[in-house]
Amino acid sequence: MDIKTATALRRLRLVSAPEAVSFLVLLICSVLKRTTDFNAVPVMGAVHGVLFVLYVIFWVDAWNRAKWSVGTAALYFVLSVLPTGGFFAERKLRREAEDAVIAARARKEGVVNA
Repeated sequence: MDIKTATALRRLRLVSAPEAVSFLVLLICSVLKRTTDFNAVPVMGAVHGVLFVLYVIFWVDAWNRAKWSVGTAALYFVLSVLPTGGFFAERKLRREAEDAVIAARARKEGVVNA
């Protein structure tokens, strides 16, 4: 994996968890808006919107650089629209990055020809 691919995956991973948190907080704010006088939906909607747009931009970049299959790319997109999906995406992307580092070290040491 080259440095640009690793960077694209890292950016996607780093925006996944905040995007998921903002989605959950937005849902809570929506409930509070309807049950109390508290209305933070406009603020949280904007925050979540910015994070979601960043996620989509980073997702497209990662898909392009990592040469994911359509199924893998679709999985990461579906995870972005589920309330807690960003946490699962972050965990899966972290595992992919760790596996890539292990494979690179093994190739460097001549252990495998991968």
